[in-house]
Amino acid sequence: MLNHGWSMSALALSLAAVVVAAPWEDSAVQADDHPTVITPGLGAAPPSDAIVLFDGTDLSAWSKPDGGAAGWEVQDGVMLAVPRQGPVVSKQSFGNIQLHLEFATPSKPQGSGQGRGNSGVYLQARYEVQVLDSYENETYPNGQCGAIYGQHPPLMNACRKPGEWQSYDMVFHGAEFGADGEKTRSATLTVFHNGVLIHDHAEVTGRTTASMNGEGPGPGPLYLQDHGNPVSYRNIWLRELQ
Repeated sequence: MLNHGWSMSALALSLAAVVVAAPWEDSAVQADDHPTVITPGLGAAPPSDAIVLFDGTDLSAWSKPDGGAAGWEVQDGVMLAVPRQGPVVSKQSFGNIQLHLEFATPSKPQGSGQGRGNSGVYLQARYEVQVLDSYENETYPNGQCGAIYGQHPPLMNACRKPGEWQSYDMVFHGAEFGADGEKTRSATLTVFHNGVLIHDHAEVTGRTTASMNGEGPGPGPLYLQDHGNPVSYRNIWLRELQ
């Protein structure tokens, strides 16, 4: 039974109007603008359009910042930071990306604060997301694990115990610059730590401490920091975003 004065004919006209107004007819989207088909990853496997920077076999995608051979080691499918060998950088440079990587701080923690399981992931070798053993280990908020170093503490401390594998998933958009070289838009980062959102489109106002590159319009490499602690990495891949 229809109420409030609705008739069957009026209801039919209303439903017809909804059906006719296809979404693509009222926007810039065209009927044949279908998304590109890719094969999503399963488990540790990256998606089919990913650029794999470390798959557990070798360091062929990495070097020292000066172009020399990467001084880190590969042990049992894991990329291990070797203290005092310096950082490693990807041989390729990138602009806007989706990034996935996994890391583990030493299973037998030593030291405290910034001296415990310290490393860092630098987007474009400019902007650091901190790697640190922040499981029951206090330090300043914008320097703990997951912080955009010196600028934004993570929204949550999602750290696992020392020695356990952890994941970062990031969406990064680089800073934009005008023809005069002046910055028109800051870089932004969305970061998930172990599946937990810890930065939601956070604005990165400038290069972070100890970055290799200054801010600029060009792309840059992925940079993994040697901070004197044997931090491990694995399953590093990214997708370039247009």
